[in-house]
Amino acid sequence: MALDARAVDSKRTELDKALKDAAPASVIIGILNELKTGVVPSEKLLRETKIGVVVNKLRQYKDPAIAKLSTEIVGGWRAAMQKSKSAGGSTPKLANATNSPASPALAAGSTASPQKKVGDVEVKPEKKKYTGDIAKRDTKSDKVNFNITDNTIRDNCLKLMYNGLAFMSSELTEDILDKARDVEQAAFKALGPETSEAYKAKIRSLFQNLKNKNNPELRQRVYSGEIKPEEFVVMSTEDLRSRKQKEEDKAIMKENMNNAMVAQEEFSISPEFTCGKCKQKQVSYKQAQTRSADEPMTTFCTCQNCGNRWKFS
Repeated sequence: MALDARAVDSKRTELDKALKDAAPASVIIGILNELKTGVVPSEKLLRETKIGVVVNKLRQYKDPAIAKLSTEIVGGWRAAMQKSKSAGGSTPKLANATNSPASPALAAGSTASPQKKVGDVEVKPEKKKYTGDIAKRDTKSDKVNFNITDNTIRDNCLKLMYNGLAFMSSELTEDILDKARDVEQAAFKALGPETSEAYKAKIRSLFQNLKNKNNPELRQRVYSGEIKPEEFVVMSTEDLRSRKQKEEDKAIMKENMNNAMVAQEEFSISPEFTCGKCKQKQVSYKQAQTRSADEPMTTFCTCQNCGNRWKFS
């Protein structure tokens, strides 16, 4: 049964109280499920009840189940409103990106401009890019609140992931934070708890690789989703290297292999030399110019009987 505005507002109050009282996750999930099945979203309903703002904030909640359900709800509401618009309704079309709220009903502080129409074609606004010094971007310069997990260690690891992804990036602050949160959650799931050395060491390694000036493609591939968070957090040192670095390593390896296959210089064996150790005359030798051209050549000797080596010039 669909909830009217009064019922939705009541659920928002109930949800606010549960969050304030630190109610069990099951209680919060129960309220969210009621909203998921009972709310028929419209711009007016979401604006008047402010339920969109409350649920949207829960996408960064410390409990993964609550964060996931909140993301699904917000995404479902957007999809429903988009469908209503495409069917000829009067509801303004929302942004497609789940992690980039564009409607004031769903989240405050959007940086997207209102949509415009040119003739009969609707023109989607471009997001405003970061205009500061991208080489110095971090949580401090971007005024990012990274204390969202209620765990100091995890919050600091989230901060590192944000700083790594924000380096040399002009993307929006909230989008980078969403991606950093996804990476930290994936690392925690794969290598946690947060006190484990494996988790902390991996976060440090990922941060150093993201901040590598010679590997900008890694940051872009992670941010764009080409490398999924769950894949990123288990990549080896070799996997994290840039394509250019891998090609250079491959070239060096090939050169070393070629050098290894080159026939070694043969030693001559002469009975003229006697080994000072075993007194045998089974001595091989070679000569090389180790000093200036007008100096005598150096003779390198190896006893084939005992392995003794010496040189003279």
